[in-house]
Amino acid sequence: SARKTLPKVPSKRYKFKAGTVALREIRRYQKGHELLLLKLPFSRLVRELAVYYKPDYL
Repeated sequence: SARKTLPKVPSKRYKFKAGTVALREIRRYQKGHELLLLKLPFSRLVRELAVYYKPDYL
């Protein structure tokens, strides 16, 4: 006699408590060494802010 197999039921996704995933992400990015912002756009922003706060600087 052939064994009867139960149809696969998709398992319910586990729900983490609020903020758990966010804290995990924060730790991941703090450990990492890759740049999250590109250098050129960031330097442009810094220059723009420098001119805004001290116009005779550049």
